[in-house]
Amino acid sequence: MSVEEGMPAPAFDLPASGGRTVSLAAMRGKPFVLYFYPKADTSGCTREACDFQEALPALGGIGIDVVGISPDPIKPIEKFAEKYELTFPLASDAEKTVAGAYGTWVEKSMYGRKYMGMDRATFLVDAEGRVARIWRKVKVPGHAQDVLKAAQAL
Repeated sequence: MSVEEGMPAPAFDLPASGGRTVSLAAMRGKPFVLYFYPKADTSGCTREACDFQEALPALGGIGIDVVGISPDPIKPIEKFAEKYELTFPLASDAEKTVAGAYGTWVEKSMYGRKYMGMDRATFLVDAEGRVARIWRKVKVPGHAQDVLKAAQAL
């Protein structure tokens, strides 16, 4: 079953950059952006993370936190966060359980070869823990600004 707008956000509790832990329980009571990205320190993921970092003051100004999730182990995530001075938490979903719950761990195909991989997707979760907005198959350019606009409308 895939997550849809209006549904309660699936629970998560993951290790994150900066020695932090991120969980749905800890986020309850305030809206947040949860975005899934395929791999730390690749061109599209770097651009997306840097765009969210740039949008952070505006998002923070309206009380919205950002959390990024990838299937990478925590070590490469830490390096990625330090390299680009990313201050928001980047979480490791090495078991892909959270990605599975959000429907972002999917079968992909390249040159006719099928494999499992992370779908680039973003979820805007409201203060009650419900999914207010979903972006699937995200195209990075302009995406953080689209999310900011939707967040301002919450």
